[in-house]
Amino acid sequence: MRIVSGRFKGRVFHPPKNIPARPTTDFARTALFNIMENYFDFSNLNVLDLFAGTGFISYEFISRGVPSVIAVEKDKRCVEFIKKTAQTLGISKHLKVIKMDVFKFLKGWYGSFDIIFAGPPYPLASEIKKIYDLVFQYERLSPEGWLIIEHDKRVDLSNLPRLVDQRHYGASIFSIFANK
Repeated sequence: MRIVSGRFKGRVFHPPKNIPARPTTDFARTALFNIMENYFDFSNLNVLDLFAGTGFISYEFISRGVPSVIAVEKDKRCVEFIKKTAQTLGISKHLKVIKMDVFKFLKGWYGSFDIIFAGPPYPLASEIKKIYDLVFQYERLSPEGWLIIEHDKRVDLSNLPRLVDQRHYGASIFSIFANK
């Protein structure tokens, strides 16, 4: 997998085969970040990457100038890969990696984020709406922020309040929610 833009554009990393993650494709990441770049000044964002997996969403944000990203992932192998890659890129001071269940994190963390990206494993389809519920119940999204949930066609989030956009890229759907 490669970082598609920013100061680390073109850097390639190969996650171990035993990592239980489904990385967002380069094509889908490029499209999503093109949308966000039209709405946000990345140099001032506070980002939360839920179900961080291989960490490529976090790396993309930092590569584009985001000063602070928290990546939450419960799988030990994924956490180790993210930390190793962050060290290789020299971005450890910008990326805080937390080994924890995402649902517990959302209930227990204090503070809000400008962008929350959630890319849960597709087998968690039945739990995806819970992410939305917890983010808004515990006020984890800043007033002008976005919650972006990546899912597949088995999950329909189109009737949830605060939906501002949905984008389809191959098998991935990005549902974008805002506080407004």
